[in-house]
Amino acid sequence: MPGSRALDSLGEPFEQPLGNADPTTALEAILDRLEGRLPQAVGHRIVHGGEHFTQAALIDDTVIAAIEQTSALAPLHNPANLAGVAATRRLFPDLPQVAVFDTAFHQTLPAQAYRYAVPEALYRDHAIRRYGFHGTSHAYVSRRADALSGLEGGGWLTAHLGNGCSTCAVWKGRSLDTSMGLTPLEGLVMGTRSGDVDPGLHAHLARQLGWTLERIDTLLNRESGLLGLSGLSNDMRELEAAEAEGHAGAALAVEVFCYRIAKSLAALSCALPRLDGLVFTGGIGENSPRVREQVVALLPHFGLQLNRTVNGETVRGREGRIDAGGRQLWVIPTDEEGQIATETCQRLKETIA
Repeated sequence: MPGSRALDSLGEPFEQPLGNADPTTALEAILDRLEGRLPQAVGHRIVHGGEHFTQAALIDDTVIAAIEQTSALAPLHNPANLAGVAATRRLFPDLPQVAVFDTAFHQTLPAQAYRYAVPEALYRDHAIRRYGFHGTSHAYVSRRADALSGLEGGGWLTAHLGNGCSTCAVWKGRSLDTSMGLTPLEGLVMGTRSGDVDPGLHAHLARQLGWTLERIDTLLNRESGLLGLSGLSNDMRELEAAEAEGHAGAALAVEVFCYRIAKSLAALSCALPRLDGLVFTGGIGENSPRVREQVVALLPHFGLQLNRTVNGETVRGREGRIDAGGRQLWVIPTDEEGQIATETCQRLKETIA
């Protein structure tokens, strides 16, 4: 664990480098900064809840066992999340702890959106279906868009764009479709992840190059995306700078990235009874006027009109409406930690009630 981010005893954010500390050491460092002020509860981000969890859950041994059973669907994430849970339970054995799942927000998807066209037995016996991720982010920014716009449950397309990227169609606070699927690899081009590829690519690489499944998995998750396309970087800031200097690979990476976002948003619009607007969030979504402008330009038939001046002035940490009329365009900085805290409080109130 390279470092720890938290709020100190005055409520101010701080960052403390900890080298290769384990979760227990990191939590002890946070506790020191709290100067004896114990939290009232602990909320944990858990990436994959499968079909077990449709909302946040008060953690007990049964919940932990269910998360462990789902770890095969998120082998890089759930075990690490559970290590954090175990460390926190050791340090705070008497505090209520709540698991907040990336996948829970998307459990409202209808079958037509979450089922793959594979034999029924794979879904029934092995839970092979689309789950979606970044649920806390899509939940937060869509509800914030409702509040800012004055709409009582609008129809929003949300684009969470960072090193990991996903889009979502939200109607009256409910996720109706999203770009990620069984794993976080499906969907958009990301920092190092390929997003959608022909499913036959695995067999082709195995036959033609003799690659193992592990090698192909590494390729698609760690060596592809913006990094693979550009041959330069997975950092959009570096790619935009290189594009301005004439780097062909960087220009291609940005073009593909934006096109695939627009293509996904257009497809997800089919899920909405009415489209009220589009929300950008995440590190790239909040910080790149270039990406926002190009994505909007690729959707001219959606009635989206960008205010280029306002779009260029919008910076991270500041909410802003960037349209020039027509359907609404928003930049809303995500607050996944705040959403986790909110869902933790709601779950505890329900438990007490």
